[in-house]
Amino acid sequence: VMTLSLLMYPVLRSLALQLHSAITGSYISGTHSIAFINCLNEQIAKDIARAIMDKKLAAYVNILPKSSALYFWKGELEESTEILLLVKTRTSKIGQLSDYVRSIHPFEIPEIISLPIDQGNPLYLKWIEESVPPD
Repeated sequence: VMTLSLLMYPVLRSLALQLHSAITGSYISGTHSIAFINCLNEQIAKDIARAIMDKKLAAYVNILPKSSALYFWKGELEESTEILLLVKTRTSKIGQLSDYVRSIHPFEIPEIISLPIDQGNPLYLKWIEESVPPD
């Protein structure tokens, strides 16, 4: 019984938080995420951003201007310029977003990382919720 209780705790906690959120209208921390995706140039960034939006994998994508990058690749220090996408979406969509971007991205190993949104403007977070279909 104790083992089963420990295994069920994350599921029960998630259900309790969702119920609390539904009743009180409060935001559940981590329901939404921001994904960071690097791109070689602005055209690739725009193409990937549009593809993400066409698949309804995000509510909003910022395309940030060129930045300098230093990194190790195949044992060598490299320097380049990149365009960064900031993708606002449901946390539950991150896996699907990552798989899709890897399938269309020209980099051998594209940067696709995400951070959960802890807090924010409740109306904006609700808008993300309404803009990205649930799983």
